[in-house]
Amino acid sequence: MEFREIKPEELSGNTFKMIGSDWMLVSCADGEHFNTMTASWGGMGVLWSKPVCFVFIRPQRYTFEFTEKGDRLTLSFFGGRERDALSLCGRKSGRDCDKVKEAGLTPLWVGENAPAFQEAETVLVCKKIYSDDIREEKMLDPSIMKNYSAKDFHRVYVCEIEKVLVK
Repeated sequence: MEFREIKPEELSGNTFKMIGSDWMLVSCADGEHFNTMTASWGGMGVLWSKPVCFVFIRPQRYTFEFTEKGDRLTLSFFGGRERDALSLCGRKSGRDCDKVKEAGLTPLWVGENAPAFQEAETVLVCKKIYSDDIREEKMLDPSIMKNYSAKDFHRVYVCEIEKVLVK
């Protein structure tokens, strides 16, 4: 089944389920090479009069290097399918293996420096418009620190949603 483009405001689905329960793949490229990682933190909404998503990536993740170099990233959603593949992409590093091949996923370029996957049911093509680091001194709820025992704080990327592809 081929993808068709819709407007961001036509996107259906519960984003809490899409991201938090079903997970997503965050993918970035630096030209011909790319990496992907599984994520279950993030969100979507409207900011600065733009449709946006926001994702969080720790600096030690291989995908972080690609995210820092490029100006775009994609979010691929699988509707709860491909759980084993997403689990593998969260466990293994692209530094050490071809995890996309091991996961049995089919890369698909959906724009310049915009890798996604044929198996996805929804893909967001996004342009980075803001980033900042999570900082301990800005934590208003001390219980959040349980996520940062190693003090390896995420960088948050706010990205304008340029294209939404659905099957």
